[in-house]
Amino acid sequence: MLELGQGTAAGPAAGDLIKDTTDETFIQDVVEASQQVPVIVDFWAPWCCPCKTLGPALEAAVQAAGGKVKMVKVNVDENQSFAGQLRVQSIPTVFGFWQGQPVDAFQGNVPQSRIDEFIKKLATLPGEDGLSGAIEAAEEMLGEGAAADAAQTFAAILQEDPENAAAFGGLARAYLAMGEVEQAEAVLNGAPAALHGKPELEAALAAVELAKQAANAGPLDELRAAVEAAPDDHQARFDLATALHAAGETEAAVNELLELFRRDREWNDGAAKQQLFTFFDALTPQDPIALNGRRKLSSMIFA
Repeated sequence: MLELGQGTAAGPAAGDLIKDTTDETFIQDVVEASQQVPVIVDFWAPWCCPCKTLGPALEAAVQAAGGKVKMVKVNVDENQSFAGQLRVQSIPTVFGFWQGQPVDAFQGNVPQSRIDEFIKKLATLPGEDGLSGAIEAAEEMLGEGAAADAAQTFAAILQEDPENAAAFGGLARAYLAMGEVEQAEAVLNGAPAALHGKPELEAALAAVELAKQAANAGPLDELRAAVEAAPDDHQARFDLATALHAAGETEAAVNELLELFRRDREWNDGAAKQQLFTFFDALTPQDPIALNGRRKLSSMIFA
């Protein structure tokens, strides 16, 4: 960690703002912590020369921000799970998280001006207004079952801001709630290229994929009976999880996949783990089912 001089003004201690994390504590240190304050995640490795320059520069900038952002460091040599989930392909890679989701990122040893711009943008997120109130209202409509009204609101937001990732994702999920899977997919396919990879769109894409799977889900009673009769019938358990999710029993679906992963994590090229990630991606990061499911999966991986 960056060592501070003895004469610095009073403020948050370095240990309060900058810390190391592991795959086991990533959810708590990043996803949950970013509900309150933006969190910068620095993926690095001890052998990476650019990391040795970028890391201290980031730490100094975080300290200078006076508590408006926090920083978490992930050694990818020892912790590869979330680096893989976030598709980190080279280091250093830096993400900015806010309210449980990655909202910005960059790779490589960038100039100080880019670091300052990155932190300034993150620091202003808790106070953003503009269309955020309309997004919240549309999400509330969707949560209350008024999918058509939510779709109209999301569409109106896109007229004002054609590159609003949250509105694109929300509009797709509204169509899914109305059973219009093809229309939801068309919305996402029509999103600007600059938005591809944004977490709001990735979540909606996962939901579309699950909706397609739901169309082919088998009868729940028959699948339950098949699993009870042959607990090691991995395909039957996988199909049961898919059917449970289609029936709205998401937690039970996650539990079946966790049990499948416990029994044979390599089955069908790791299908249980991949399907779990699809389930989690379709939920909000702060959803209790996603949080608990990720914790349980991590504990199995690193047991």
